[in-house]
Amino acid sequence: MPGYYKTEAVVLRSMRLREADRIVHLYTRSRGQVGAVVKGVRRTRSRFGGRLEPFMRLRLVMYAGRGDLDTITQAEALEWHPKLRTRGASLHMAGLACESVLRLFSDGESNEAAYNLLCRELQLLDAHEDVAGAANLLAFRLKLLLAAGFVPELSECVWCGADVAEAGVAGFSSAAGGVLCRACPRGDCMALDERSRSFMAAALAAQLKDTPESNPSMLSQVDRAVTGTLEHHAHVSLRSVA
Repeated sequence: MPGYYKTEAVVLRSMRLREADRIVHLYTRSRGQVGAVVKGVRRTRSRFGGRLEPFMRLRLVMYAGRGDLDTITQAEALEWHPKLRTRGASLHMAGLACESVLRLFSDGESNEAAYNLLCRELQLLDAHEDVAGAANLLAFRLKLLLAAGFVPELSECVWCGADVAEAGVAGFSSAAGGVLCRACPRGDCMALDERSRSFMAAALAAQLKDTPESNPSMLSQVDRAVTGTLEHHAHVSLRSVA
């Protein structure tokens, strides 16, 4: 129903609309992804100032009408993340993190775990220059898979149920949803060795700031497993990061 509501949100992206307005895509704590129009934001004397730029976390008052876009009526900045905006790698990874949320959580339903994860990722990219790499972003995407309910099976063979730490990992099947042991048919499985499987399991268990050590070969395998899972089960295509 039409009416005003309050929420917290992260700005995922922003686009021009007419001479002075903008359309922003938000990921909100209480309503999931929301599209909104900000009227007059590009005018010199706009009351919003620079508070509706990508990656900002805000406290908002919004009006939901009968159209597809809500209207932002008040905005209070909670986190600006100024440091990440001065570093190219951090800025790039922040964009990929927001794009991941934009594409994976597009149904308008709230997912507080995904919201909190995005906030934490942006905080890390702002505070620590050295986390702006493929390993951290892949750990972030793995946790998004968990929040969305698409996390792959990494401990047991998806064909026979054997413990792959004992039976040995032969590869990864996006269609089957996880790892295969060496005794089972490989079919369409992609390369995934034990080190890469261990990275995925450890990244899921650890905090984002404690992303496990890796190397380019491992990250390439993990990237294919994550993107393949998203494409097959969530019907979402994301840019490769490895």
